[in-house]
Amino acid sequence: MNPTPRRVLFLCTGNSCRSQMAEGLLRHLAGEEMTALSAGAKPADFVHPLAVEAMAEMGIDISSQTSKHINEFLPPNGTPPTLIISVCSSAEKECPTFPGDVERLHWPFDDPAYATGSNEERMAEFRSVRDEIKAKLSEWVDEQAT
Repeated sequence: MNPTPRRVLFLCTGNSCRSQMAEGLLRHLAGEEMTALSAGAKPADFVHPLAVEAMAEMGIDISSQTSKHINEFLPPNGTPPTLIISVCSSAEKECPTFPGDVERLHWPFDDPAYATGSNEERMAEFRSVRDEIKAKLSEWVDEQAT
């Protein structure tokens, strides 16, 4: 086991859907090998109920996660991540500069919060984005293990 787990921060604008799902997925996939975090440039102050439902379908509970502002991870009060993965272009542009050697990746995903239609149609969009994030994260976690 890694004595100091890598701190991975998923960043999106509202920190209510994509970054929350990514945080839960990484926690599930990497266990104690990495510390999964998420934040937003303009946090929505809630985790979207359909994101919670989509993750629960996979047996991952994100209902206790909270929406946080990226500044909570800036010194002197916060502990910076070792890696920031932005999941939307807007947040990538608004991300502050962190001190030290903070790696940056950009993995844009559609925002399911903008899905329209019936509840089932909206839920289908959340599932689709969840599955895209899972596929990308699974591949990345496997690469980190080699």
